[in-house]
Amino acid sequence: MQHITKIFPRIVANDDISFQLRKGEIHALLGENGAGKSTLMSVLFGLYVPDGGRILVKGKEEKISDPHEANRLGIGMVHQHFKLVQVFTALENIVLGVETTRGGVLQMDEAREKVDALSKQYGLLVDLDKKIEDMTVGMQQRVEILKMLYRESEILVFDEPTAVLTPQEIDELIKIIKELAAEGKSIIFISHKLDEIQQVANRCTILRKGKFIATVNVAEATNEQLSEMMVGRKVMLQVEKDEPRVGEVALHVEDLVIKAPGLSERNKVNHVSFDVRKGEIVSIAGIENNGQHEVVMALTGLMPVNSGKISLNGEDITDWSVRKRNYKHISHIPEDRHKHGLILDFDLANNFILQSYFTEKFCNHGFLNSHSIQNYSTELIKQYDIRSAKGPDTIVKSMSGGNQQKAILAREMDRTHDLLIAVQPTRGLDVGAIEYIHKQLVRERDNGKAILLISLELDEVMNVSDRILVMFNGEIVANVFPKDVSERDLGLYMLGSKVGV
Repeated sequence: MQHITKIFPRIVANDDISFQLRKGEIHALLGENGAGKSTLMSVLFGLYVPDGGRILVKGKEEKISDPHEANRLGIGMVHQHFKLVQVFTALENIVLGVETTRGGVLQMDEAREKVDALSKQYGLLVDLDKKIEDMTVGMQQRVEILKMLYRESEILVFDEPTAVLTPQEIDELIKIIKELAAEGKSIIFISHKLDEIQQVANRCTILRKGKFIATVNVAEATNEQLSEMMVGRKVMLQVEKDEPRVGEVALHVEDLVIKAPGLSERNKVNHVSFDVRKGEIVSIAGIENNGQHEVVMALTGLMPVNSGKISLNGEDITDWSVRKRNYKHISHIPEDRHKHGLILDFDLANNFILQSYFTEKFCNHGFLNSHSIQNYSTELIKQYDIRSAKGPDTIVKSMSGGNQQKAILAREMDRTHDLLIAVQPTRGLDVGAIEYIHKQLVRERDNGKAILLISLELDEVMNVSDRILVMFNGEIVANVFPKDVSERDLGLYMLGSKVGV
């Protein structure tokens, strides 16, 4: 890609960027949220037409006007937010657009044989007859990879592929990517996670604010050097915090039971009890699908409980509505920013006031106060460095995933709260933004707020927490302090091989 330029209203997303990919290499693309990484790859995949520059594939200049043309040239892409039809099966999604038909009738047997062979070859075992809506995100990602391999792509683009995966799924994915490269596939790996880049990539190209900064050999660069090139300043990769000044109990959960859906006799959350005090950060660690999600949904009012009690500042809130919990000072950074965090077709301004549009600050006699909303939104955008083409008027679905996450963080941290429930708050964020978010969490703690952090990132749990709860199979199996436990010990608790309660 030579001198690629892509301009949107009020923003130059790619400013004269050149990028070269060699056959058989894993080339990382690194940059802050809004640096232009996904835009550059969308140009390569034919989703955007560049305003300047040219693309050469195997030495020949090509005009890539749409994804079909990219596929014809052997270019495939797994997007940060998967492009799958939820009500279709895995197999139907894999062949979509390149179906084999005879006399107008779909011929799926040959496709199934080919997909079966590919899945066995690369260890991408998937239930081909299962609908996408019934799959975990890790399995959905496997479907996306099989889509590329089915089309016999030689250039594979992975856009933030580990942002929604568990540590175990990440290890599996990295192994698969290395196998693909060993077979001669050329791979572009977009990531914010420096440790992953060190683990998987041969070379790394750094972008900053739409401009090319450098291409380096990964083996010759440290995480500190990469992060400084990415952000333009030195970044603290370790969280600095004083000993907590722990106060009264803010959140009290007592004997919480949530049954599994359907006819199952099993409890999804099995008699869970814990406290979070003012002035402390308590993390819940665990492998995905061990009950953490259901605990959060119960605390925020998005899921009913079968039995047990939830109290905030000594007041029973078990049966309170979502609005009452929000109004009574619970802030929630949700796990799924698209499903529970944002209304994607709304602009930024309206997303910022979703829980407070009816208050006097933003509403007069039933009418929204546009001037007040615009001023408030502009201030949040500036304070949290949210990159948006049209400021408060930017439609949220047009923003990068990282900047969507920043928008949620801005809204939830700015609202008055006694308890902040943060689920994967740094998912999809770059090191500069992660540093900023961690500082905000520590600041909230030091201001006497109670913080419940749910994270799949063990280094985040170890770095940020004052106390760690570990969930396995719907139960809390450990209640430990970071200084008393290693990541290996936490891993054993998470796998159910060790109990520390």
